[in-house]
Formats: sequence, structure tokens, C-alpha cells
Amino acid sequence: MVKKSLERLYIILIFIFLYAPIAILMVLSFNQSKTRSKWGGFTLEWYRSLFANDSIMEAFYTTIILALLASIIATVLGTAASLGMNAMRKKPRSILMGITNIPMLNADIVTAIALMLLFIRFSSMGVMEFGFGTVLLAHITFCLPYVILCVMPKLSGLDQNVYEAALDLGASPVYAFFKVVLPDIFPGVLTGFLMAFTMSLDDFVITHFTKGAGVDTISTKVYTEVRKGIKPEMYALSTLLFVTVLILLFLVNRKTVKEQSGK
Repeated sequence: MVKKSLERLYIILIFIFLYAPIAILMVLSFNQSKTRSKWGGFTLEWYRSLFANDSIMEAFYTTIILALLASIIATVLGTAASLGMNAMRKKPRSILMGITNIPMLNADIVTAIALMLLFIRFSSMGVMEFGFGTVLLAHITFCLPYVILCVMPKLSGLDQNVYEAALDLGASPVYAFFKVVLPDIFPGVLTGFLMAFTMSLDDFVITHFTKGAGVDTISTKVYTEVRKGIKPEMYALSTLLFVTVLILLFLVNRKTVKEQSGK
């Protein structure tokens, strides 16, 4: 009995440490006072001024567009790479999987500096300039391994005979993929997309080193604001992002539970 009580207390403490800062941030987004140590009453002023602040909204739009583009492209490339790796023999596949896992195990600062040096080289050659394009390429690069990690287990459990049967019945390889393979691996593809979207949305270090002048995401905007003092509008924006992600996860998990119960 005592052991169970301690286990419950341990879990409760973990959740408190994880979500108490977020809860405080959400409360501060409704605080009329700009002072974080004093409650000045309930207000929606910071939410109204958030949508009227052009610089913050521009950073928000850039963040969302960047995350969507990076996650979609990384999902397509990662799924295609997973199909190719799954067709390899065991030893080459294991070696290639180890190589693709390096960006996930590597420190973000190392990846950021490496990409920055690469883009500096391209910039000196006149191939590209630092800006939205360089940040997008950087995000695709570090999101790709997460997609492969999510899709590969689904491909490993796929019955290859079903795909070959579709080909024998006259289906083209592309048609057989979309009608036979993709529905089976779709949960892994969706998980990879959500993982890539989350990683891109949350990234700061790589974005900071690869962005150009005039390009800001939410993370780099907050870093800039810290020097001058974080505005209450950032609390409101963070609250909206957290609630949006929470609703998205709830809908995805609800759909997954329904599919599993239907089976």
C-alpha cells in the first residue's frame, strides 16, 4: 500500500514539474498587470494586442509555414527513403539506419554549425543566400531521420506478398503502393509527419544559425525579446500554441483509439 502511494506521488510530482510552468504561463497570459509577480485582474488585452502586433504575427506565420513545408517534404522524402532501405539486404540496411540516426544523436549545435558552414560556402559561390530557403533546408535535414524512424517499423511488419499479389493482378507499382502499402504504413507516416512538425515548430538552435536577416520564427523572436523583456503578448501566443497542439494530439489519439476498437 505504501509502495503504491509513493509511486502515485512520484508520478504526480513528475506531472507538476512538467506542466506547472506551462500552467503559470497560461495564467500570466490573462494577467492584467505586466508584472509577473502581481495579479492585476483578468483581461484579454494581451490576446487582442497579440493579433495587432505585426512583428509577432509575422514570426508566427513564418513558424507555421516553415513547419508545414519542412514536415510535408521530410515526410515524402523519408517515406521514399524508408521504402528503398526496406528493400535492401539486412547489413546495408542496418548501416544506413545507423547513419540516418546520427543527426538525432548529434548535438543540435554541431548540426547547426555544420549547416551554417555549408550555406556560407554556397553563398560565397552565389548559389543561395541566407534566408527562408536555408532555414527550410536545415529543418528538412534534421526532420528526415525522425520520419524514417517512424515509417521503418511499419514497413518491417508489412506483408510483402500482398503487394506482389496486387502487381500480379495487373496493378501498376504506383497504384499498388497507394492502394496496398500506404494504407498499412499510414499510421507511421502520420506519426512521422507530426514528429517532424513538432521538431520544426520547436527548433531554435539550428534556425538561429541558418536564418538570414529579416527572418524570424517564434523561438528566435522570443530569444530577441528576452534581451528587452518578454512582452505579455508572447504569453498569449504560447498559450494558443499549446492549446492548439493539445487539441491536435487529442483528435489524433481519439482517431487511433477508434480504429483500434473497430478492428
